[in-house]
Amino acid sequence: MKRISTTEPRLNDRIRAQRCRLIAEDGEQLGIFMMSDALRMADDQVLDLVEIAPNADPPVCKIMDYGKYRYEQEQKAKQARKHQTRVEIKEIKFRPKIDKHDYETKKKHVVRFLEAGAKVKVTIMFRGREMVHAERGLAILERLEADIVDLGFVESKPKLEGRNMFMLVAPHKKEPVKAKPVKDENADEAPEAAPAADE
Repeated sequence: MKRISTTEPRLNDRIRAQRCRLIAEDGEQLGIFMMSDALRMADDQVLDLVEIAPNADPPVCKIMDYGKYRYEQEQKAKQARKHQTRVEIKEIKFRPKIDKHDYETKKKHVVRFLEAGAKVKVTIMFRGREMVHAERGLAILERLEADIVDLGFVESKPKLEGRNMFMLVAPHKKEPVKAKPVKDENADEAPEAAPAADE
């Protein structure tokens, strides 16, 4: 029968070693103990004995509240997943002979995507003999880079692949907004001069 592999550590009576290097609940190194003594110490504190480094010689065990430890680990993992940001990549296509109006319209789309936190793959599509003048496509990408400099930066420089030229633009990381200090209205007022004493 195949054994089911598990990432769960062995606890209490399931620990097979004869002795262990014991760590107290507060992290203090207690030294090497016979397993029966380590189990008794954990039992006296109404806590679990958890094998945290089974491959060490002797294995390392820690006295802890395993249920509470598991709960805290799950909460940390949940928070980490919550803070993971999924970066979306949008694509905008330009032609090397694009007119001013079309350029402005497409630029607005790029700006909107960057403001929403997405990366933008900007593609210049060449047709037929337009490939001879690849510098026109590069000029459009450089112009766009200059136009969106406040919102994003070029993460991947322009490169030519087949009949297309690509550039990847990413939004700047937004700094957390700091609260402005409240100004004390009386702070700037100079204290009134004390009346001169009569001589």
